[in-house]
Amino acid sequence: MIHQVHRKTWGLLAAAALVLGGCGQEKPQEAPAEATPTMSENLLLQEWTGPYGGVPAFDQMKLEDVKGAILEGIELHLADIEAISANTEPATFDNTIAAMERSGAALKRAFNYYGIFSANLSSPKFREIQKELSPKVSEYRSAITQNEALFQRIKTVYEAAQATPLEAPEQRVIELVYKRFEMNGANLDPEKKKRYAAINKELSSLYTSFSNNVLHDEENYITFLSEDQLGGLSEGFIKSAAKIAADNGQEGKYAITNTRSSMDPFLTYSTERELRQQVWTNYYSRGDNGDKYDNNQIIANILKLRRERVELLGYANYAEWRLQDRMAKTPENANALMEAVWPAAISRVAEEVADMQAIADQNGDKITIEPWDYRFYAEKVRKAKYDLNSDEVKQYLQLDKLTEAMHYVAGRLFNYSFQPVKEGSVPVFHEDVKVWEVTDKTTGDNVGLWYLDPYARTGKRSGAWATTYRDFTTFDGKTNVLASNNSNFVKPAPGEALLVSWDDATTFFHEFGHALHFFSANVKYPTLNNGVRDYTEFQSQLLERWLATDEVINNYLVHFQTGEPMPAELVAKIKNAGTFNKGFSTTEYLASAIMDMRLHLADPANLDVDAFERTTLAELSMPKELPMRHRTPHFSHVFSGEGYATAYYGYMWADVLTSDASEAFAEAPGGYYDEELAAKAVKYLFAPRNAIDPAEAYRLFRGRDAKIDALMRDRGFPVPEG
Repeated sequence: MIHQVHRKTWGLLAAAALVLGGCGQEKPQEAPAEATPTMSENLLLQEWTGPYGGVPAFDQMKLEDVKGAILEGIELHLADIEAISANTEPATFDNTIAAMERSGAALKRAFNYYGIFSANLSSPKFREIQKELSPKVSEYRSAITQNEALFQRIKTVYEAAQATPLEAPEQRVIELVYKRFEMNGANLDPEKKKRYAAINKELSSLYTSFSNNVLHDEENYITFLSEDQLGGLSEGFIKSAAKIAADNGQEGKYAITNTRSSMDPFLTYSTERELRQQVWTNYYSRGDNGDKYDNNQIIANILKLRRERVELLGYANYAEWRLQDRMAKTPENANALMEAVWPAAISRVAEEVADMQAIADQNGDKITIEPWDYRFYAEKVRKAKYDLNSDEVKQYLQLDKLTEAMHYVAGRLFNYSFQPVKEGSVPVFHEDVKVWEVTDKTTGDNVGLWYLDPYARTGKRSGAWATTYRDFTTFDGKTNVLASNNSNFVKPAPGEALLVSWDDATTFFHEFGHALHFFSANVKYPTLNNGVRDYTEFQSQLLERWLATDEVINNYLVHFQTGEPMPAELVAKIKNAGTFNKGFSTTEYLASAIMDMRLHLADPANLDVDAFERTTLAELSMPKELPMRHRTPHFSHVFSGEGYATAYYGYMWADVLTSDASEAFAEAPGGYYDEELAAKAVKYLFAPRNAIDPAEAYRLFRGRDAKIDALMRDRGFPVPEG
C-alpha cells in the first residue's frame, strides 16, 4: 500500500540539512552543543533545558524570533566552519570531520522551531519570512560546500582514509561527507562554483513559492454542503464537517476541505455525484488553476535549473546525479523496477473498473466510471465481492486504541514502553499535541520522547510525516531521541471517538515505523543518521504489517461503542480482501513515480509541464478512470525541495524489501512476534541507520538480496518468470 507520507517538503530545511549533517529527513537533527554556548538572547537559539536531557521550549516560541534566530544561527555556524578551515594543524578526522559534526548546534535548534512554523503552524506572515530566508540559507549552504580550504582538509582526511582505513564509524562518515561535498560542486572551478551557488539560491526561492502555492489552494478551496447534500456520509464525518464549517464562519453548513483526509472519505461514501466531481477537481487541481498560485511555470524553471546545475558537474541529467548514492544507483535500475510492475498494475485497474461498471449498470445508474467515481464504486465492489463494508471496519478503528496497539508492538519488538508524560511537564506547540516518555523495559533507561500531533488545522501541511527534534548519537556522550509523528485526521466533535479507515490506520502504523527507526538508532555520529532515500521508507512500510496481526486485532481493534473485539468473520473478510483495489493504489502511485523520473530525464528547454504530463500519461496508457496520486503541479515531494526528486520510486524500491522481509517473519517459528528474528531486524535493519551500506545491512538480515517476487505476490500480481 502506498501512502502520502513523509513528504519532506521545506526546501529551506532540506538545504540546511545538507551542511548541518541532519537526519536525512525534513529536519536537521539536534547534536551535542558547542563547547562555548551562544550568548544570544533569542530563545530559538538557546540550549534546551528541562527534563529528558532538555526539550524545545515550544510553548514560548514566537514567530517574530524566527528570522533573527536563523540569521544569527547562520553566522554562528559559519564562524565554526571558519575556525575549522583556518586551523593551521594538519587535517585529521578529529580536528576536521568530528569538529564539523559538532558544529552549528545553535542553528540546528533554531531550525527545529522553524520546522514547526513551516509544517504545523504556517501563516501568511510566516510565509513572508520563509520567502526572505530561503535565498539567505542557500547562500549559507554554498558558503560551506564551496569553502575551498574546508574541502581541502576534508579531501586530505578522505584520501588518507582510502590508503589506511579508519575504524568503521569514522570511515563511513568521511566517505559520506566527502561524497556530499563532491556532489555539491566542491571540485568545480571558481567560475562554475559561482554559478552553482546562484542556481541553488534561485531554486530555494522557487521551492518556497511552490510549497506556499499548494498550501494556498489547500486552504482556500472548501466545498460547503447543505443538509440535503449529506447522502451516504457517516454520522461522525458529518459532525466533523459541521464543526469545520462553523470554524470557517459557515454555521449550519458542512465543510469538505481540500485535503486528502477530507476528500478521500467524501469520494468514497457521498451519493452526490456532482459534488464528488467538484471535490475531486478541487483536490487534483491544486497548483494548477491558472492564477497567480499556479505552479506549472515554477516547475519548468526548477527543471531547467536542476539540469544546468548537474551539467556543471559533468552529469547528463539530474537523475543520473541524484541516484548515484541511492540503493538503485542509476535511473535505469529504478525504471526497470517500475516498468516490471506497471503492466500488471494497469491490467488490474481494467479488471477493477469492469467490476465497478457492472455494479453501476446493475443499479441503473447510467454512468461511465470517471475518476470521481472510483472510490465510490470500489466500495460497492468490496461489499459485493468480499461482503466487506469499510464503514463497518471503521467502527473498530479508534485512533486512541490504534495508538495503544502501536505501543504494544513497540514493546514486543523493540522492548520499549510508552507512558504519557505529566501534563504540562513537556512544552508543546499546540494543545492537540500529546507526549509520551519512551523507556527501555529491561534497563529502565529513557530512550526519548514521542510527540503526536494528530489533527488537521489551518496552516498545517497535508499528509502524514515523522520527524525528529533530536537524534541519537554517542560521540559526545549518548543523546536521547525526541521524535514526532504528525497526521491530518479530521478532529472529531467533542465527546466523539475518532474513527479512521483501514488505509489511514496503516498510514498511522507506517509513520510510527519511522519513529521507531529514530528511537532504535545506535550510531556514533550525526551524519550516520542521514537516510538513504530509497531505503528509509522500508522500515516504516515493514511496521505496517503488524496492524493485521492477530495480537493487534484481538486486543485493540474493538468496537467504539460496545468495546467488543472485531468479529472473526470480519477479520477474515479483511484478510481475504488483502489484494483488493491494488490496481488503483499501485497505478496512482507508480504514475507519479514514473512522471518524476521522466520529467528529470526530459530536455527541460521550453518544456510545457502540463502538456508533458498529458503526453506521458498517454504513452503509459494511463487508465482514464484514475489520476496520478500526486499530479505534477502539487507534487510537493519533488518540487518543494529535493529530497524525493527522481526518488519517488523509492517507496516501491523499499516495498520490495518490505514484502521480502515480511515473508521472513511469516515463515519464522514465532511469526511476526518471533523474538530471534525481531532482534535481528532491530540489529541490522533499524539500529544502523546509515552506518553501514543499506544493501549489506539487508543481506545481514535476510542472508541474500531481496527479490521482486514477494512484492508481486503481495499485490496479487503475476510473478515474473525467472
